[in-house]
Amino acid sequence: MKKSVITITAALAVGLGTIFGGVSVKTEAASISSLKGEQNKIHEKRSNIQSGINQANDKINTLKGQQADVKSEMKRLDFAIEDTTTKIADKSKKITDTKAEVSKLQAETKVIKERINKRNVLLKDRARSYQENGGMVNYLDVLMGSTSFSDFIDRANAVATIVQADQEIIKRHEADKQELAQKQAKVEKDLASLEQMLAELKTMNQQLNVQKKEKDKMLASLKDQEEEVHEGMMELKEEEQLLAAQEAAIQKAIQMEKAAQARAAAEAKAEAKRSRTTNSNSGNDSGPKSDSTPNVTSGVWTQPASGYRSSGFGGRGDGNHYGVDIANGTKVPIVAAANGVVIRSYYSSTYGNCIFVSHSINGQVYTTVYAHMTQRYVGSGASVKKGQKIGLMGNTGASRGQHLHFELHKGPWTQDKRYAINPVGIVPLP
Repeated sequence: MKKSVITITAALAVGLGTIFGGVSVKTEAASISSLKGEQNKIHEKRSNIQSGINQANDKINTLKGQQADVKSEMKRLDFAIEDTTTKIADKSKKITDTKAEVSKLQAETKVIKERINKRNVLLKDRARSYQENGGMVNYLDVLMGSTSFSDFIDRANAVATIVQADQEIIKRHEADKQELAQKQAKVEKDLASLEQMLAELKTMNQQLNVQKKEKDKMLASLKDQEEEVHEGMMELKEEEQLLAAQEAAIQKAIQMEKAAQARAAAEAKAEAKRSRTTNSNSGNDSGPKSDSTPNVTSGVWTQPASGYRSSGFGGRGDGNHYGVDIANGTKVPIVAAANGVVIRSYYSSTYGNCIFVSHSINGQVYTTVYAHMTQRYVGSGASVKKGQKIGLMGNTGASRGQHLHFELHKGPWTQDKRYAINPVGIVPLP
């Protein structure tokens, strides 16, 4: 319990002294009035606590809303990651296809370049021949050297064929040059596109990593919020349980006080000179005594368990120790150190099986705590007598070895244990 815990009421101070025996008893009306007054105070405290519970519930609802938002965002991220992964696979395929196309274009370019080189050689040879032989003049010589009209026609056809062949070579040469330029431009464009795809792929990978990190943070945040909500709910339930136990104890004290007053009135009528007495040792045991059960001593307090004192009150290595430890290797009964009412009997993660008892002694409320028990014999709201067996020594909760952790508080038990006092010299101890 991190937050303030419902304190054990001082309301039992008046009534329990009368019920369980002790010192001076106030008048019946005053005793009941005091208890009811303390009960009203508890009601007021409970109202304040309820307000705090309502605020806590509002906070829990807010956290649940935030939790729903986080889950929705996580769902969106899942879809985004899936979409990005699909795009990355698509881009990777396109890159592979583009590389194959580039390789094909490079092979075709190589063939075209070889054809152009060959034609360049042919055209250079033809140009050299034109230059050396006079170019078109040689063609005229060929025509003029014909011996007949039929020979002239044949020579003219031959010259036309040669000229046309040269023109076809030049046209193909120019077409190949143009095709080469287009293919080279396409290769350059495809390579640029490939580089852009690679850049986009890297960007997508970076975005994917960022999204994964964001998702991890959201998951961690969600886990923290869930733990906080769970812890808050446990604290609220703890407060409600302690408050209910305290109110029940007050109500029982009022009922027992009324019953005691009724018995006293009846006895007064039956025997006016009879004085009311209480046997402090009656009903002490919830079972047969054993050799390990501590003897009930005279006075207000008695030893809570047999054994040896393994740790005292005050500072020690792991922090302040607000009680006294009594250790024993055998099954040792734990007894109530004084008359009182059980405020709480339950299992705590730190105290283990534990019992809180409120006592009214000489008008002063004391609270005793019995922790780490293996068994509890009394429940919340039970009335206990000094020396009555209430549990069995154990090693439950945050404990190292079988022992009783016994605390004495001059006033209510609080989370910060500000009312804890050293029981040595007050309560008989081994």
